[in-house]
Amino acid sequence: MARVKNNFLLQGVSGSIAELVIKQYSYGPVISKKPDMSQVKHSRLQKVKQSLFKEAVAYAQSINRDPKKKAAYAKKLKKGQTVFNAAVSEYMKRVKK
Repeated sequence: MARVKNNFLLQGVSGSIAELVIKQYSYGPVISKKPDMSQVKHSRLQKVKQSLFKEAVAYAQSINRDPKKKAAYAKKLKKGQTVFNAAVSEYMKRVKK
């Protein structure tokens, strides 16, 4: 892991480039190697939760694609919240009950 100080090129940049990952922390940007997740074995509960989240994302995407539903969600948003995040949150709360 490499820490980069006073580099205006990486200021605010995050994501992956080839086999590198750029992360932003309070002390500045960090460049690290992409994690190898190929050997990770998820538990049954993790798979259930991942499936649930996948359904929530699909629901939120469907809301975003429909202008009428998107406008209805936009009216009840809190400051700084997106329609997508609100729809995911609502879906997860509804399924939890």
